Amino acid sequence: MAVSDPVERGLIASFAHPGGNITGVAELSAELSGKQLELLKEVVPQLARVAVLANPHTPGLRPRIHSMTETAQMLGLHLHVLEVGNPAELDQTFAAMIHAGAEAFFVVPEPTVIDGLAGRMAVLAAQYRLPAITQWKSFVEAGGLMSYGPSLLAWYRRFAYFVDRLLRGAKPADLPVEVPMKYELVINLKTAQVLGITLPPSLLLLADEVIQ
Repeated sequence: MAVSDPVERGLIASFAHPGGNITGVAELSAELSGKQLELLKEVVPQLARVAVLANPHTPGLRPRIHSMTETAQMLGLHLHVLEVGNPAELDQTFAAMIHAGAEAFFVVPEPTVIDGLAGRMAVLAAQYRLPAITQWKSFVEAGGLMSYGPSLLAWYRRFAYFVDRLLRGAKPADLPVEVPMKYELVINLKTAQVLGITLPPSLLLLADEVIQ
């Protein structure tokens, strides 16, 4: 569950015919990152410089950054990748972000370090008046501006489907690996007001949830 591009990482032969002893629901994070950057640009049309916060040990980080760089070039954005390898580095990373002239930031999700810093990142984002986007709703619930990513509820349900099939005797090699089918856009309207951002009405209409 939640493995970024298992083909690229050599874990399965293909999505349709995984082979071996691995199957489940994969995460195509590289493709998703481009869409997230587009949403950030839509919220801040004059945006030019975006910082990317990432744990350097995140699996699949390289193709994700590559995809983001391609999208950034099309959108006229300059990316600045900053590493957060442990929680103690976060405040220093934000200082470096400001020094680099970042006008917004993108959070690459990662469970061992990054995901646990959602609340602190939201506080620092408000302090420095920086809009941000990431993949998980928990960031927005903690006070971040926006998230766009797979619905965890739908994702968990599909994961349960695989567990059920395997317990009934199915072989992993015979179960095609799936990708998330339902995505959610969540926006924190209160945070937008704190940051002085007027959100496009069209974006609010697209949102699956607006936190006020």
